[in-house]
Amino acid sequence: MSTVRARVWRFTIEKGQASAEAVQAVEIGQGSLPVSLAAMVNINALACDLRRTVDQRVRDHEISLLLSYIIGGQGKGPFGVECPALDSSAGHIQRFVSECTGLGVMTAASEALFDWKPGASGLSSFDVLPGKLSGVYSKTGVRPDLLYDLAAGPVAGEARGRRRRAKQMFPAGKGTPEQRKRLEKLAQWSVDHGDHAYFMSWVWLGAGGVYVDIFLPDGSAALTGLKTGWIDAPGDAKPWQFRVPRPDSRRVVDLAPEGNLMGDLPRPEFRGEGAASRAAISRVGLVAEEAMDRAFSREEHQLGTLADVPVRGRWIRGDALGEARHEVLLGVLGERVEVNRRAQRERLATLTGDRLDTFLDGRLLTVVRSVDGPRPSWDRISGELVEQS
Repeated sequence: MSTVRARVWRFTIEKGQASAEAVQAVEIGQGSLPVSLAAMVNINALACDLRRTVDQRVRDHEISLLLSYIIGGQGKGPFGVECPALDSSAGHIQRFVSECTGLGVMTAASEALFDWKPGASGLSSFDVLPGKLSGVYSKTGVRPDLLYDLAAGPVAGEARGRRRRAKQMFPAGKGTPEQRKRLEKLAQWSVDHGDHAYFMSWVWLGAGGVYVDIFLPDGSAALTGLKTGWIDAPGDAKPWQFRVPRPDSRRVVDLAPEGNLMGDLPRPEFRGEGAASRAAISRVGLVAEEAMDRAFSREEHQLGTLADVPVRGRWIRGDALGEARHEVLLGVLGERVEVNRRAQRERLATLTGDRLDTFLDGRLLTVVRSVDGPRPSWDRISGELVEQS
């Protein structure tokens, strides 16, 4: 399976009486993380307003675009990017590909970083915030991109994707002004929503492939179960620190580094609006199920069955730039078939050339294959999926 190069940061927020006051970030380390192209496509296929009718033509075209610019394979090498084509594209196409990659890498990399166990609703999109959550999260101002429904409580995820033309893919030393500005806003958002847990990822696309900066707040559920065995380059212990606008002058901020960065973390407590969001998220699952029912009814071709559940869908070619390198099978299940998420993650992390790149989340199935060989049979696809159940 392909990989992305990740750099992980751990940061602390100093708070005044009613606002975030200062931020200090320290690099934990860098290394390569396995990321499934099928998982990236799966995540983006759901990045729409599920309350409305999804136009299959638009969805298929967007998936084809993403597969045309991002180069992945069954091997262990890093993801590639069609940089000349991306740079020749219109600005809105560049932003679309970068943001889709950022969204997919954020969730796929998180699957590799943490032993997360999603709740019944999985995740919801903040950009098209379901009506059930409008009373919990403000409709205006900054909002993270995704909301993960985890056993430890809701965790917000912020994803950014940018084209980077510098030879050194990670910005040297401290973070960029854009990252700093976003951290400032997210820190205040967390304070405004009862110290809501969250994290931020920043994906860079360039000639060196796909790289991602991941910022994890100290004491957050986003840090629970953090895996560090993938790190091959320890981080710089020198902190990146800055003050947040609107400081509380009545509090003295101590920005000195404290303790071991990899120390044991207490399980966070969710309170205030963070606690209210858990109850609201449980009701959002009904909206997602209704959207999957509509998607299933619109698909005309039945692929087969999985655990006696019918699966409908189609193959989509990544040929927006000409000859395709990949195509993806996008399938919708008639009802949920639960898989062992841990087994799925472990399988994807050790994916070899004789195994399929498959990803099943709820009722949405994606399978990415190279066009160099024949399409796999449904028996082969379903057989590998059953191994994960």
